[in-house]
Amino acid sequence: MKAPIDFVLRGESITLDALLKAAGLAESGGRAKAMVAAGLVRVDGQTELRKACRLRAGQVVSLGDAQLRLQAPPEQNP
Repeated sequence: MKAPIDFVLRGESITLDALLKAAGLAESGGRAKAMVAAGLVRVDGQTELRKACRLRAGQVVSLGDAQLRLQAPPEQNP
């Protein structure tokens, strides 16, 4: 398996299908949803079948030999 890729969130969370598309692991939102429905995606080592599953910093998403490690967004200074 390849080394995990750090993916920095823009907000507090992101849906699983949106993450796959934003990270370039799926060419479209429809393809991302199909991959999740087919049981190809794992979240924290467990198969995840919920396309709109909300993911947060610290979680790891795997698809094939690719791994994404979700990072919190940088602190915003007021």
